[in-house]
Amino acid sequence: MRLVGFVQTGRAAAPLFCTLVVLSILYGGGQSQAGEAYGVSAAILFAVLAWQTKVLMDVEPDVQRRLSRIAVGGATREITAGLLAAVLAGLPVVLVALILPWVVGGVTTPRAGDPPLSTGIALGVWAHLLLLLPAVVLGALASRAVTGHTGRGLTVLVAGIVFAIVFGLKSFPVPWLAPPVMVTARDTVGAAHLPAVLLATGWGIAWSAVFTAVYARIRREQA
Repeated sequence: MRLVGFVQTGRAAAPLFCTLVVLSILYGGGQSQAGEAYGVSAAILFAVLAWQTKVLMDVEPDVQRRLSRIAVGGATREITAGLLAAVLAGLPVVLVALILPWVVGGVTTPRAGDPPLSTGIALGVWAHLLLLLPAVVLGALASRAVTGHTGRGLTVLVAGIVFAIVFGLKSFPVPWLAPPVMVTARDTVGAAHLPAVLLATGWGIAWSAVFTAVYARIRREQA
């Protein structure tokens, strides 16, 4: 129901167009290795997907959201359905981001000493799918169902995106407080080592799990 409302009201077009415009500008600046290009793309898409999740969850009027909870049989199912809808809505955007650089010529073939093209593509797919999870969670935390007000929701959204960038700096002492946005972008440059990939993967999943629990608890307390 959320996905149908999101698409039929035309709200799905804005994040998709934003992705096309921003990434076209990014790739229009010159060619780069697949891993490096996809790493920056995934970091940018984190903000877009978080915004898209907030838009999707705010489509439903408050009264309809309460009725949906009754219709699906409880808070847990309604919360799960909302998060699943946001993940499904994010997959087409991720697909566009993975295909677009080849359309606009933003990826160059490997030179001597560069990692294979297949490695860069694999890292790019990994980076986009990994950051999809925390982006959905951040967007859910910024939704009107949690914040109760559009302005507060936008503040949470922007603050979360800024924190993810600032906390991701190498000099920041406690980077694990934010999702591994910048870490993932850095790991895609060159031939990333398996321990770094596994660390970022565990970090992203753990952060998403913790803040999903926070989101679920807030939603249940507001019921």
